[in-house]
Amino acid sequence: MNRTISIVTPVHEAAVEFLPAAFTSLQAQELPHGWEWEWLIQVDGGNETDVPADIRADPCVKVGGNRRGGPGVARTLAWGRSHGELVKVLDADDILPKGALGRDIETLEENPSVGWTVCRVLDLMPDGTLQHYTLGDPEPGPLIRGELYAYWASTHRPMVHPASLCIRETLLAEIGGWMALPASEDTALLMALDVMADGWFIGEAGLHYRKHPGQTTAHPDHRGGAEWEARMGAIRKHADALALRHSSA
Repeated sequence: MNRTISIVTPVHEAAVEFLPAAFTSLQAQELPHGWEWEWLIQVDGGNETDVPADIRADPCVKVGGNRRGGPGVARTLAWGRSHGELVKVLDADDILPKGALGRDIETLEENPSVGWTVCRVLDLMPDGTLQHYTLGDPEPGPLIRGELYAYWASTHRPMVHPASLCIRETLLAEIGGWMALPASEDTALLMALDVMADGWFIGEAGLHYRKHPGQTTAHPDHRGGAEWEARMGAIRKHADALALRHSSA
């Protein structure tokens, strides 16, 4: 029986147009022997028919819909329908370069004590060019538990890109999925993972992160104001509680 990596993708109306490109990038992935992928698309505030018919027709694709709850809720509902032992994040408007999934799988198979991976990310600009996203990438290799959270706590910016996460499903289940935040739910998950288990930074680019006006990070409340302060407070409380539990385990 094949082993499965589950790709989790929330989508709202502004990003549906980008799904075909994400699908093409998934079809181009070559996985290690004995592995297969499934794609869990969750339409936030819509239904299955919002997804193009040719994508829905693929037996590896499983589409669901829900009343609007935001990206954290949609991600968690998609994960709830998954069957894989690894869970890979893929936003609807992003693209996986060739080899991305294979590197995630091989890293986690070769390092059983590692709970999650992130990787180098390239921003996909509106003109089609690629630019290196970085806040100062760490050296490829292990990320010691608590290292990323310490950086975030002093800057409120993640050192690595949370949109590139691949996670052992058992670890994600312990956390309980994504926090129900209007944004930054991927950062919240990264901080929770970081205080619970060692991670691994993959030096090869494993994500093309599309920049466009309709993305959540373009909203004026994303980087300041009362909502931002509440999001940061929720992320901190969650991570601190998990860190305390795991430091005494």
